[in-house]
Amino acid sequence: MSAFTQQDCEHMARALRLAERGRYTAHPNPVVGCVLVRDGRVVGEGFHVKTGEGHAEVNALRAAGAEARGSTAYVTLEPCAHHGRTPPCAEALIGAGVAKVVAAMQDPGKDVSGRGFGMLTDAGIEVQTGLMASVAASLNPGFLKRVTEQRPLVRLKIASSIDGAIAMASGESQWITGRESRRDVQRLRARSGAVMTGIGTVLSDDPSLNVRAADIDTGGLQPIRVVIDSRLRMPSTARMLSLSGTTLVCCSGDRDTSPPQELNAEVMIFADAEGRVDADSVLLELGRRDVNEVLVEAGPELAGHLLERDLIDELVIYQAPHMMGSQTMGLVNTPSWKALSDRQALDITDVRRIGRDTRITATPLKSGQAKDT
Repeated sequence: MSAFTQQDCEHMARALRLAERGRYTAHPNPVVGCVLVRDGRVVGEGFHVKTGEGHAEVNALRAAGAEARGSTAYVTLEPCAHHGRTPPCAEALIGAGVAKVVAAMQDPGKDVSGRGFGMLTDAGIEVQTGLMASVAASLNPGFLKRVTEQRPLVRLKIASSIDGAIAMASGESQWITGRESRRDVQRLRARSGAVMTGIGTVLSDDPSLNVRAADIDTGGLQPIRVVIDSRLRMPSTARMLSLSGTTLVCCSGDRDTSPPQELNAEVMIFADAEGRVDADSVLLELGRRDVNEVLVEAGPELAGHLLERDLIDELVIYQAPHMMGSQTMGLVNTPSWKALSDRQALDITDVRRIGRDTRITATPLKSGQAKDT
């Protein structure tokens, strides 16, 4: 493979920025951007806006018109080669007479995975891959996890004081963090296919778990609301049940368990050997529903359970600049962690100010990775 030029890097960087524009509207499809360049001049740009509508390549080809012939397409993900809700993008590029395709990365999905590149090369189109691949992958972590592992990426959101409290011992918790942090959480919800909580949070806080920030355009998309509720205590008066969209209540028990008829929710049974809700099975079900990312907004019981089972892929902790003292509830409840060696090591990937609060983004290190720092 020949070396990429500075111009190649500039055009791919533009395609990556375009891809980000579909962050809140494209899922369950990946976010993808495309730039068409002919004789050193950009002749068309596009990004994937919404499932069922044109993909990034098609939108860029439409913008370019006849000038697409002989151009180089810079695209952030391998062009699709299968007939889904729309025709294959690889065919569209071939039909438009594109001379070369520079792709950031291969699509690992079984319906694509090299087939798009194969169609292009068979048609005589030069293909280069690997330019800014890590950046392209970081745009679609949930999609890549789902198509390779059949389950979504799980992101745990926690709001705490600087001394690690999420509520007073009485349960009082509104509001620990500031308005800016709460608005930032709306963006996390908007990029998620599902928001998960526990029945304890439903009973104490009656949350909506929807995207309601006026400045975030989701194209009408709302995440699935998932409630982990072992004994099916979900009240029919819960606020989220009056909202549009899907509420999935996950309980345990035998197959004869039936919800109250007035419960406006979908109820499914996922029982593990201990009589609890089998979180692994819940995630596999969400993967079957094409959910790429799950945002967990829950109390210490569910948060701790998911951590103990190594089901959290990322933590986002909003830390407020105050101390709440000793009569409080901690971040997570993890009864199996009894020795220092049980602690969960984290790789902190980002720290930034959100209003007066600090947002810490971290990835749990898996077993076998170094725990000492």
